[in-house]
Amino acid sequence: MEHVKFGELELSRFILGGNPFSGFSHQSVETDDEQRHYYTCERIKATYREAERLGITTHIGRADHHVIRTLMEHWDEGGTIQWIAQTCPEIGTPERGALNGIRFGAKAAFIHGGQMDHYRIHGRLDEIPAVINMIHDAGLPAGVAGHTPQIFEWAEEHLDCDFYMCSYYNPVPRDKSPEHLDPTDEWFDDADRERMVAAIQRLSKPVIHYKIMACGRNDPRAAFDYAARHMRPGDAVCVGIYTKPRPNELEEDVRLFEQSLAQVRQTAS
Repeated sequence: MEHVKFGELELSRFILGGNPFSGFSHQSVETDDEQRHYYTCERIKATYREAERLGITTHIGRADHHVIRTLMEHWDEGGTIQWIAQTCPEIGTPERGALNGIRFGAKAAFIHGGQMDHYRIHGRLDEIPAVINMIHDAGLPAGVAGHTPQIFEWAEEHLDCDFYMCSYYNPVPRDKSPEHLDPTDEWFDDADRERMVAAIQRLSKPVIHYKIMACGRNDPRAAFDYAARHMRPGDAVCVGIYTKPRPNELEEDVRLFEQSLAQVRQTAS
């Protein structure tokens, strides 16, 4: 498994995503509920162990109590996966989510993309630098996520981030709420993906590419091939998995990702 560094933090280039663990399928209400029932603490810990076996060192998970409790159990049982904490609007402000990450063992923290989008729409981005400073004051790398290039254009001018989380797709409007509320009204437009990967090339910080599979809508091989072609040397990908219908999904995804990276290197040589 290849590694990259965000400042002093070293992490696997394939990062285990966490949306399915918290019931965010971006597919349907029924799938959301199915994932919540399926992903007990024991099943999430089993996934962490499988990730570690495959060389994955890093997990991006929401800074909610379900994820925190599961990570604490996993670490107490000898697990080693490191946590990048994502703030989550359902528990409160970005400050509240960042504090959960700081308090409960995260190695880095970033502000949820929906919160960033919502704050931009409502002219509240001037509240964000204080959160980034708070994360830095705790000694952790800090970043922001977003679903539009405008977030990162603003961040380049106004924030001292260590990394960015760039979504390939912008599936829902965030004017009314920063939260993900109803997966049935989402859309996944490849034009958004094209705009985001073009914007990534201009950014000064490492990027974690996410939603590369359009939440299960894109063919995995094609999705990894596309991401590998547009990743810069210090970038990583974050991929959530759902092992109930596909028990070997994580191992297969890692294999496809590594094959895609190898193909890009071979083509470039």
